[in-house]
Amino acid sequence: MHAPLCGRFGSHSVNVAHYASLIRAKSPTNCDAHLTESNFQTRSSFIVRDGRLERTLKDSIKLIANNKKAYHDYFIDEKFECGIELFGTEVKSIRSGKCSIKEAFVRIEKGEVYVFGMHVNPYEKGNIFNKDPLRAKKLLMHRSEINKLEGKIREKGLTLVPLQVYFKGSLVKVEIGLARGKKLYDKRADIAKKDQRREVERDYKEKLR
Repeated sequence: MHAPLCGRFGSHSVNVAHYASLIRAKSPTNCDAHLTESNFQTRSSFIVRDGRLERTLKDSIKLIANNKKAYHDYFIDEKFECGIELFGTEVKSIRSGKCSIKEAFVRIEKGEVYVFGMHVNPYEKGNIFNKDPLRAKKLLMHRSEINKLEGKIREKGLTLVPLQVYFKGSLVKVEIGLARGKKLYDKRADIAKKDQRREVERDYKEKLR
C-alpha cells in the first residue's frame, strides 16, 4: 500500500487524498472533477484557490523515463538537473511518454554537454517535422557547472550518465549523474542485498496472512 501523498500549506503538511475528498463533499458543484490522489506527484507544491486544492504548475514533477540500469552499473557521486534543447514534436512525444534513456550516455564536447542515444519516438502527427529519434541532444547547464564536471572527469576518471527525464512544470528536464563504474563484486553485492530484502519482505507478508 502506497504512502498517502501530501502537500504543504505554509508550515502545515496536508494529506492530499483526504483534503480532496473533503473539498468534493463540501462543494460538489464547484470542485474540480479531476481532483484525485492520482493527479498529484509526490514532489509537488499545493495551494488553495477558491476553496479548492490545486497543484502549482511551476513545481510539479511528472516522471517520463528512468534509467535503472545506471544504478546497477555505476555509483552515482553527484546529480545535476539540466534543461534540454528539443523540437516541438519531440516535446509532444515525450509528454505522451515516448522516451527512453536505457542505452543513453552523456559527453562534454567543445565545452557543451550532449546526451547521446536518448530515444524519442517520432510524434504520430509530426509528419515532416519529426526528427531523428536518436539524434544527439544538447543539455543546458551553467558554464560553472560544465567546468566543474570537466575537471572531475579529467582528475578522477568519472563519467556522466542520464538518470531521469521528467517534466518540471511545462519544461522537460534531464537529471544526469557524475558516476563511478562498479566492479563485478560490487554488482554481486548489490544483487545479494536485493535478494535479502525480497526475502525479508516475503517473510513479513507471510506473517501477515
